[in-house]
Amino acid sequence: MSTDPPTDQRHLLVIGIGAGDPDHLTLAAVKALRRTDVFFLVGKGPEKTALTDLRRRILAEHATGPHRVVEVDDPWRDRTREDGAGYTTAVHDWRRRRAEVYERLVREELAPGQTGAFLVWGDPALYDSTLGILDGITAGGTLAFDVEVVPGISSVSALAARHRITLNQVGRPVHITPGRRLADACLAGDGDVVVMLDAQEAYRRVTGDDVWIYWGAYLGTPDELLLSGPLPQVAARISELRAEARERHGWIMDTYLLRIAEGGGEAPGP
Repeated sequence: MSTDPPTDQRHLLVIGIGAGDPDHLTLAAVKALRRTDVFFLVGKGPEKTALTDLRRRILAEHATGPHRVVEVDDPWRDRTREDGAGYTTAVHDWRRRRAEVYERLVREELAPGQTGAFLVWGDPALYDSTLGILDGITAGGTLAFDVEVVPGISSVSALAARHRITLNQVGRPVHITPGRRLADACLAGDGDVVVMLDAQEAYRRVTGDDVWIYWGAYLGTPDELLLSGPLPQVAARISELRAEARERHGWIMDTYLLRIAEGGGEAPGP
């Protein structure tokens, strides 16, 4: 049975484009790019033009069919409230305004029967708001479209690959959390912790001489930074690198894995 969308219905692709390396684009993503009529590029402000430039580079290389590119600025988000109810309120407000922008884009720029696409960093299913926002728009009932998701290589996968390690130890779980919830994560003998979106350097509050960190920033880009080692020995250096990189670029995107060294000795992996 055909899975093609009705010819009179708008169709949206949410395409994971990887953590920064254009070569991490999957074959499924390339095929999706080639059947897209309208690309929606959501900019992150002048300090993150490199992210928009990479999207344009991907389109120039792989979007071979007739298409249009519609660019829009991402709504401002209050990042001064990073804890508790203030954080939740700020995120809900930002997502509401983002939903208004997305609905306007689809309604005004994508004709019935056409296919549009949002290009999402990493994987759309991991700490990205696009799917939730689109679900909210369709739930409102004022605009009809269907959604197809193309998975991508996340910064978590890229981190493990660049450090040449596995994310899990044998028979043990992995916990993925934003930095602000690291204190709630279980870092013990039963599993490891992957931390994303850590603006507050939560790793500096983790204690234990047997804790190792595998850290990476701007993964897959020419500006990539990598460091690993016992956390008490390298935490200060990571903070220095973060500060220098933020000063140089105006922003930073980093991910890290925390692991208890087996038997209190050297952690697995190079």
